[in-house]
Amino acid sequence: MHFEPVRKADFPTEEQRVLAFWREQDIFAKTMAARSGGPEFVFYDGPPFATGLPHYGHLLAGAIKDVIPRYQTMQGKFVDRVFGWDCHGLPVENEMEKELQINSKHEIESYGVDRFNEACRGIVLKYTSEWEQVVERMGRWVDFDRGYRTMDLSYMESIWWVFKQLWDKDLIYEGDKIMWYCPRCATPLSNFEVNQGYRDTKDPAITVRFKLNGSGNRYIIAWTTTPWTLPANFALAVGEDIDYVEVEDGDDTLILAEARMGAYYPKEPPTVIRTFKGAELVGTSYAPILPFFPQHREDAYRVIAADFVTTGDGAGVVHIAPGFGEDDNRVGKENGLPVHCPLDDEGRYTAVVHDFAGRFVKDCDADIIQRLREEGSLVRKTTVSHSYPHCWRCEAPLLNRSIPTWFVRVEKIKDRMVAANQQIQWVPGHLKDGRFGKWLENARDWAISRNRYWGCPLPIWHDRESGQIEVFGSVAELEARSGQTITDIHKHFVDPIELPGTDGVTLRRVPQVLDCWFESGSMPYAQKHYPFENEGWVEDHLPADFIAEGLDQTRGWFYTLVVLGAALFDRPPFRNVIVNGLILAEDGAKMSKRLRNYPDPMEIMNKYGADAMRLYLLSSQVVRGENLRFSEKRHMVTDQATGKEIQTPDGVQETMRAVLLPLWNSYSFFITYANVDGWDPRSALDVANSAPKADLDRWILARLNSMVTQVTDRLDAYDLQGAGLSFSGFVGDLTNWYIRRSRRRFWKSQDDSDKHEAYSTLYHVLVTFCQAAAPLTPFMTETIYRNLRRPFMTAGESDAESVHLCDFPKPNPALADETLERRMGRAITAVSLGRFLRTQATIKVRQPLAESVLLSLDPETRADLEAIRPLVAEELNVKSVRVDANEATLVDLSAKANFKRLGKRLQKRMKHAAGAIAGLDDTALTQLQLGETLTIELADGGDAVEITIEDVEIRRTEREGIAVANEGDITVALDLQLDDGLVREGLAREIVNRLQGMRKDAGLQVDDRIVVCYEAPAAISTAIEQYGTYISDEVLATSLRSEPTSGVDIVDINGHACTFAIVKEAG
Repeated sequence: MHFEPVRKADFPTEEQRVLAFWREQDIFAKTMAARSGGPEFVFYDGPPFATGLPHYGHLLAGAIKDVIPRYQTMQGKFVDRVFGWDCHGLPVENEMEKELQINSKHEIESYGVDRFNEACRGIVLKYTSEWEQVVERMGRWVDFDRGYRTMDLSYMESIWWVFKQLWDKDLIYEGDKIMWYCPRCATPLSNFEVNQGYRDTKDPAITVRFKLNGSGNRYIIAWTTTPWTLPANFALAVGEDIDYVEVEDGDDTLILAEARMGAYYPKEPPTVIRTFKGAELVGTSYAPILPFFPQHREDAYRVIAADFVTTGDGAGVVHIAPGFGEDDNRVGKENGLPVHCPLDDEGRYTAVVHDFAGRFVKDCDADIIQRLREEGSLVRKTTVSHSYPHCWRCEAPLLNRSIPTWFVRVEKIKDRMVAANQQIQWVPGHLKDGRFGKWLENARDWAISRNRYWGCPLPIWHDRESGQIEVFGSVAELEARSGQTITDIHKHFVDPIELPGTDGVTLRRVPQVLDCWFESGSMPYAQKHYPFENEGWVEDHLPADFIAEGLDQTRGWFYTLVVLGAALFDRPPFRNVIVNGLILAEDGAKMSKRLRNYPDPMEIMNKYGADAMRLYLLSSQVVRGENLRFSEKRHMVTDQATGKEIQTPDGVQETMRAVLLPLWNSYSFFITYANVDGWDPRSALDVANSAPKADLDRWILARLNSMVTQVTDRLDAYDLQGAGLSFSGFVGDLTNWYIRRSRRRFWKSQDDSDKHEAYSTLYHVLVTFCQAAAPLTPFMTETIYRNLRRPFMTAGESDAESVHLCDFPKPNPALADETLERRMGRAITAVSLGRFLRTQATIKVRQPLAESVLLSLDPETRADLEAIRPLVAEELNVKSVRVDANEATLVDLSAKANFKRLGKRLQKRMKHAAGAIAGLDDTALTQLQLGETLTIELADGGDAVEITIEDVEIRRTEREGIAVANEGDITVALDLQLDDGLVREGLAREIVNRLQGMRKDAGLQVDDRIVVCYEAPAAISTAIEQYGTYISDEVLATSLRSEPTSGVDIVDINGHACTFAIVKEAG
């Protein structure tokens, strides 16, 4: 019986085979069934909209949502994973409007609300099949068949229950407040929706003069960036304690803040008539600047005091329009001013603003400015660039206006929300008390009603005149009250329902629908039709153990979950959350479908494999809330922010090349030699409980154990980046150290017991690694694991069918060996430094060198280096290695002061300190490196100064023929001088390298014997004669013959032209 031979690496094709296997054998369902009796790990999956195709942000969030449930399942937990769809709201309506070529609410109502809503229902799940394909292709396991939809009656009824609970707790009210309003969508937006849509824009900034009543040509000036609000101006605000001046301006006098004179008179200061406090202006009346509200000449148009007035910009005077702007509204009401918002639902002036009636307000800015200019009221016009809110869905600029809206009293429960947040573990941790915590502390009442159509209707029936109102928390309640059978509660179904009130009054439903964020925030309850079904659900499933979404959801889904969880149950809605950052284009710009500045996700997965994509994303900073510039592969791009040419970081291709391909090659190496030797894992030694003899085997087992411990700790802490980097680091050690150093043991070991231990060790490592890495790279681990286990599985071994049916490996104290790991780690460091020196000197590792010296001042490190001298000698291909503590025998040491660190402390004495440090001798520098504190005298005669190693930079100047490199407490020196004997040995190694390449090109099996014929100059022939036995053993040659080799290619060996021919030996 043999393992299945390993195919050439083609990861996308291998992944398709795995997907087919998962589907055919229903492996996801089997993993769920296997854990059905275990403790439950509760996961909430936030619902995306299916009106657009999934992008990299969805892939990233999906990968995160896949890793943790897979890991917890392998830890014995039952993790239900049900997909959900956000079906209502502006995203869907906007798509439908485009399709129907509808541009306003008026057109929707002309088309018919019922027809429009049913059309929305028809496109809601437009791209579900594409979503399912992408989700499956990326290896995410989630149940679509049982998925929840926010438009389903069961889900919407639970939303009504949530609303009624809030109503009963006196947490719902209607208020006429200043809200950010989208004139295109004709609906108010909540404060967290507004925060999603800020964009840099240019607006007119004008200064206008207002004539004071009864005082000749005296004017007060004010600055505004919203000329369209001037028709509803009813006051001017000043700061009571701000200094104002009255200055001459031609035949007139102008009043402005003293601190702003320079901004308005930059060339020559005006004549100041007098200076006074703003309090003196309070109560002064002025003439209306525009004539649209003559009825308010007596109760408005006066100067008031306000605490928000500053002298940072403008004139130190603020124009007040109580119908536009939150501060304006507040001070207007405090001062008894009228509140008028002369706009219709689509942001057009109403008839009261007769000169501009029927026109969109922002389109009137230029005409208003022109009118002010003609009437002599315009002082100055400029343009200002600022960040201004736009609709998060249609991108129209928002208007700040007064509008009646339904609210949740968030400010009333703010303390409970803050307390709930303290029970949540955030990744990254700074979000808890930072971005999210501060957002909670400053939370405002939540505007939950939308003047739209396709959404869950507010369950409120009322009569405004009489004040009668009824709120329903279930379909059954409404059916009982109305006497009608109700099968759908969308707006066009429930709006016709009228209810009899008292005294002959008829109650009708309020026209608004709920904010779609209210719907998704109700997901913990509504997905299970709670409390109408699954009555005990909340007790067992709130809070969730885990959720994950992007950073923008700190003001979206995360926030609404916390609001409703605190309001309804006084609980945090989730215990742990991973927050990912934004994936940008490689030049730092936002990814744009229009600009096509990113590769298609499916193309990337079909080119490199989903595992490469997953591991690339999961090992990056983006899973810790930071942004990531997506990169397919390294190349030069123009940075969007600076305009400079920069190199992109390692990308998906590099992840495949540096991690997945080496892992595949390690697996291929094992299978190839195990099949040659007929090795059977059923005879494997129990290396997990009986330590092998070889240090290398014990080390890789200890390293594996440490990796399992690290990954377990990191995944328990929801540190995906740390887990991903742990895997990558282990693959490097496995392939670049263990297998490379063990290769001979598999190939031609003379000790069968050693070979058997090597096979047993590598088999155990590969199987265990696959089990540990399965949550992050589910495809490759499945392929490798199944070939390692399936050919030899016995009846009852269900975990052999799939790696995802396995338990997650447990750390094994019997495998731990901190000393061996430390020593081998230092060996790897020393070898890495030595190889770096060879590269710098352009001397190949195949060329032997005479000596290497390993230096350290630390006794423990020197003891470890002493123990690994033979290993380092072999790896660096040097004849001898010695360990020393005194690097001054090899290099000239000197020191330079750390100006950044010492400069703050010594200031003017720094120059003298730098001189004293530069003069330190080898003994003093050694003391510093040993961690001692030195006291040095300075030439200025002042007090002596204490310094440590952090205060200096040690410099090493190499002596001729010696190369030196340092890392931490290890310094490596190489003697680079070559004699004739070393050169000949180097040539022999080069010959072996060329012959091994010829064997591979000829397609020979690893155990095929060959005859070698060659023609070569004297230097090569001499090397072959001297090292013939070594060469023959390495390439499995039965003879090396110096004879003509016509018809073969000329080979260059260190500048010597020669020819080689190889022939497979018969039999």
